[in-house]
Order: sequence, then structure tokens, then C-alpha cells
Amino acid sequence: MAEDQMHYDEMAQEALRGVIRKALTVAKIEGLPGEHHFYISFRTQAPGVNISEKLRSQYPEEMTIVLQHQFWNLDVREDGFSVDLTFNKIPETLVVPYSAVHAFFDPSVQFGLQFEVKKAETPVAAPAVAVAPAADPDAPKPDGAVVSLDAFRKK
Repeated sequence: MAEDQMHYDEMAQEALRGVIRKALTVAKIEGLPGEHHFYISFRTQAPGVNISEKLRSQYPEEMTIVLQHQFWNLDVREDGFSVDLTFNKIPETLVVPYSAVHAFFDPSVQFGLQFEVKKAETPVAAPAVAVAPAADPDAPKPDGAVVSLDAFRKK
């Protein structure tokens, strides 16, 4: 098989991180509609992550935040986002580049994105995608399993 000099895996990851950016933009402008809310997991040591030393000591490798009822000052940028949250009644501002995010999940519709990353904080390979349930009640519904895009590549 020929070497992928186009880096399609990186293009796919960048495009799927755009879904996170769009979802956060909707939340910023319109608020979270219905029961939607987000679980966002990110690597705390990734370049560009800015969190307090207290949080970094509590979460030295990974942190998952929930954006649902109590978050403020959500700022969505092309390369990442920042948000104010409270931890044990102490306000904190978190700055997270999309490249640090390794999982995004909206449990209200069972939609999720998962990104494979190397230990060196560099994205690799294709991301995995969990698909939201079908709208047709007679259609088969996915079991919420994460399906790797690698499964569709020709070997």
C-alpha cells in the first residue's frame, strides 16, 4: 500500500474536532438546548492547556469536565476554548486547545468522539466515532459502541 502523503488521518481528526467547536459555539450563543450537555476529557499536560496548579496536581494527566448547568464565560476560538467552572466552590478558568481533547460525549443523544493520541501529546491515527441512535423507531439502533474509522480502511 502506498504511503499516505496527504495525511488523511490528520485531516479527519481536524474535521471531527470542528464538531466540538461547532457544538460549543451553539452552547455559547444559544445555550444548551433540551437535555444536551457535554463531557469533555483532555490531557492536562498537553501544550496550550492552562489550568491552575491546584487542578494540575489533582489531575496530573487527564481531566474530564461537564458543561451542563453551571459554567460561565464560554469562549470558543478556532484553536480551542476557555470556560469558567467551580471546583469545591472555587472558581477556575480553564483554557483547552482542541488538540488536547481526547474525548467528547453528549449523553443526551449518545453522541461521542474519541481521539487516539500518543504519549508525546501528538495526535495519531484516525479517531473513533460513536453514532447517535437512528431517528426511525423501526431502524436498528447502535449499541453506543465506539467504532474506529480504521475498520473501514482497505488493508
